[in-house]
Amino acid sequence: MKLLLRVVVYVMTFVIFFGGIGVYGYIRTNQEYWNPARQTPIPALQRVSVPEYNPKKPTVAVILSNQTTEVFDFMVPYEMFAMTESYNVYAVAPDKNMKTLSGGLDLIPHYSFDELDRLLGRSPDLIVIPAMPIVDEVKYKPVREWIRKHSDTELLSICAGGLNLADTGLLKGKEATTDWKSFDYQEVNKYPDTKWRRDLRYVVDGNIVSSAAITSGIDAVLYVISKQLGEPMAEEIANKIHYPSYHFVKNPKVDPYYVDGSELIYTFNTAFQWHKKTAGVWLYDGMDEGALTTIFDTYANSGTTKIYTVSNAKQPIVTKYHLNLVTRYHMWDVPKLDRMFVPGEEAKSLAAEEVKDWNVRGNKVNLEFIHSGYSDRFMFDVTLEDLAKQEDVLTAKYGAKRIEYRAENLKFQGSPFSYESFGIPVLISLAAILTAFFIDRRFFRKEKKGRQTIAL
Repeated sequence: MKLLLRVVVYVMTFVIFFGGIGVYGYIRTNQEYWNPARQTPIPALQRVSVPEYNPKKPTVAVILSNQTTEVFDFMVPYEMFAMTESYNVYAVAPDKNMKTLSGGLDLIPHYSFDELDRLLGRSPDLIVIPAMPIVDEVKYKPVREWIRKHSDTELLSICAGGLNLADTGLLKGKEATTDWKSFDYQEVNKYPDTKWRRDLRYVVDGNIVSSAAITSGIDAVLYVISKQLGEPMAEEIANKIHYPSYHFVKNPKVDPYYVDGSELIYTFNTAFQWHKKTAGVWLYDGMDEGALTTIFDTYANSGTTKIYTVSNAKQPIVTKYHLNLVTRYHMWDVPKLDRMFVPGEEAKSLAAEEVKDWNVRGNKVNLEFIHSGYSDRFMFDVTLEDLAKQEDVLTAKYGAKRIEYRAENLKFQGSPFSYESFGIPVLISLAAILTAFFIDRRFFRKEKKGRQTIAL
């Protein structure tokens, strides 16, 4: 019995130390990414840009949830459809209050659901459904109801947005796909009436197109564009964003990804990297939506970096295709930063005045024009390779896997793995063992020694 109690002490001490600290870190980091609370006041917004409505063009509605919406799933399809100049493309939400994308990017919708319905007098021609965590049923319910209301229109789900689409019941009896992790985490099992495919980057079934993880959404969008506007237009858009995997548009068949040992680096980064980098991302008028996305979906979602949006404007920043971004900090009140990114190929010219202001104030952190000088590369190439240098190669490799980016042209240089993310668990384990050893000596072995002395 004593031996059993001693074993229990060692096991429980390890679980409390290692498991408790790890779970706390993991949950906190994920909450900071998926529920990034704004710490600064919302400014009084007056200037909100809304793209002009042309009744001769089909309308694409890209959904924003009252809760968090995945940043890539929303931003990149929005940008790609707008790049064609053949659609009315709008950000729509249950209401026109400020919404938040994963990682902490705030923006104002163009229309509420009701406003868009009144404007069109019918369903949009296409509804894009990004990944939207269903945490608060009351807040999320309007999204589900609006999708159901327009169930006969063309629907396009991006990444785990396939689960949001399944939640409406519109995937019953259909084939679909979603984020590759959702298969191993058994999330797709909640919808057994859908035939889920994990070997395709996108699936077409009737009026519904569903894509797999993150960059697979590019394939799905290009497929829709090719069917509606023709193959030359789809190829033109792929070339403009320097997308290297257009062959998936014609043949979406792939060898599936699975949850395996490669997730360990993400888990440890999220749970045990206590000294996360802090990075600002400068928002400026005319900026490229996709390039901005890479900062959040590369660094913020790696579990290694906190991202803060920064500008010198008190009104919304209007992107290249008329999204209205609301910064959380200004150059005079931003928290201490390790890095400051200015994303986009044209950042040096478009943000020239902001750069002057930053330098005049004597800020010690240098502005990094992360995409400048790489005009012939896909937007994620540069950030993933930079992540390897900032953190380690394992983190960057998993970053590419997480977004299902299957390009073979990436060159990773840096530490082989994170010494902090793996070193801290070792120290915690040693602390747990020493604590258990102390308890053992104090309460078990001491008692045994005392009994032996009495017997003598």
